[in-house]
Amino acid sequence: MKTLYPVRGIITVLNTPFDAHGRIAEDDLRQNVRLALRAGVAGFLVPALASEVYSLRVEERLQMVAAVREEVGGRVPVFAGAGETTPARRLQMVQHYRELGCQEVLLQIPFTNEAEFKKEFYQLAAKGPEVLMLQDWDASGYGLPEALVLELFHDVENFRCLKVETVPAGVKYSRLGTLTEGQLHLSGGWAVTQMIEGLRRGVHAFMPTGMHRIYTALYQYFQAGQFEKAEALFHQLLPVLAFSNQHLDISLHFFKRLLHRQGVYRTSLVRAPTLPFDTFHEQLADGLIERVIRLERELEGTLEVL
Repeated sequence: MKTLYPVRGIITVLNTPFDAHGRIAEDDLRQNVRLALRAGVAGFLVPALASEVYSLRVEERLQMVAAVREEVGGRVPVFAGAGETTPARRLQMVQHYRELGCQEVLLQIPFTNEAEFKKEFYQLAAKGPEVLMLQDWDASGYGLPEALVLELFHDVENFRCLKVETVPAGVKYSRLGTLTEGQLHLSGGWAVTQMIEGLRRGVHAFMPTGMHRIYTALYQYFQAGQFEKAEALFHQLLPVLAFSNQHLDISLHFFKRLLHRQGVYRTSLVRAPTLPFDTFHEQLADGLIERVIRLERELEGTLEVL
């Protein structure tokens, strides 16, 4: 029987920093990694949707993963995101990551039917590293069938983790935990607006963007049994999440703007977003950014490494 993948806590998803010429600002990326480590995150995911992965060239993705892995130095796991637009390109990314020495990879495979999904998953798993995380992404529905997830979990040795990003997510956390006898590592991503519910349902990790100190403190309070403290902090965060989780593009703009305001990223540039970020967004975002900065200052020095 598989053992449960041991990582618990916040696995932060890194935004991609760009310089004034639109190139990856590697120094800024490394600074963000250092801040996240000091805040006590349990791991990293890069590149992913929050990293604008589909706007990045292969060499840029590899540059980011190599830089993050070097900065981390093996202290926590780094999941390399293999999201791509075709099966051939997804396979290419998995092979690149294996050559880079990555031990953890996240797969994002579009679901059309079970036969095609399983065929590609088995192919990628055979080329994959020690630990595979599968992204169960469905912004408007229940995502992958539970029976399919269970079958793949039993059939594929290196399939250890599932990132659940469905609507709703809560019941699926509980169902999959029961069906896999608690041995499938479950994490929440876009459902961070239901973080307290997810923690109560036994989710092992959350994979949000930015706000490292706030998320890590919230997780630590909950795990220490300080539920009122965790919920109070979560309630202070809810207006931020309500704004940023309207749409992926709003989230990208907001967190890039936050990182720039914090002095972590030199610019807040986003590559070719679908939605504009107008003056109303900017005004609302700036007020919420002040809230985040205040909360993080209040938490300064209060966190322990997980």
